[in-house]
Amino acid sequence: MPTVRALRGATTTDADTAEQITTRTVALLREMFERNDVDHDDLISILFTVTDDLSSAFPATAARSIGLGDVPLMCAREIPVPGSMDRCIRVMAHLHTDRPRAELRHVYLERAVTLRDDLPA
Repeated sequence: MPTVRALRGATTTDADTAEQITTRTVALLREMFERNDVDHDDLISILFTVTDDLSSAFPATAARSIGLGDVPLMCAREIPVPGSMDRCIRVMAHLHTDRPRAELRHVYLERAVTLRDDLPA
């Protein structure tokens, strides 16, 4: 029986441009869904956060560009902790899945791979 789980991911951009934010967000979402066999109808909602240095585009706009317009999407600012990673986009997707929590494959791309080296690739 499917249960509700949260799938995490993060990526970074090289610059604060709409193109970079869109490209990296789309790549991250596709990888998250592919690694975890997530179908569109499995999705409940997706929360995006960005660091203060990213303001050229909403990650939710990138998600809508790949057909996720009917999924509730929300963007917010990440807490600006001193020394934290710059130009970072984080994602938390809520979904229905049969997978146990331990089998979810969280995805960290670009420079964000260093954020969670405790997770399997």
